Amino acid sequence: MKFFKLAKTFRNDEDGAVTVDWVVLTAAVMGLGIAVLTTVRGGTTSISNTISSHLGGATTTAFP
Repeated sequence: MKFFKLAKTFRNDEDGAVTVDWVVLTAAVMGLGIAVLTTVRGGTTSISNTISSHLGGATTTAFP
């Protein structure tokens, strides 16, 4: 009888289900972040190279 009571308690316990929900949600957020990173990476590399070339060609003037 004690085994059946323990089995019923285990079946009705929802703490593990909540943990699985959080793990799935966290994985989805991480996947979305990686997708955004790979999409934006090319544009940011291009912009940073353009800024670098403009700053490399800039001259400064000393004020008296």
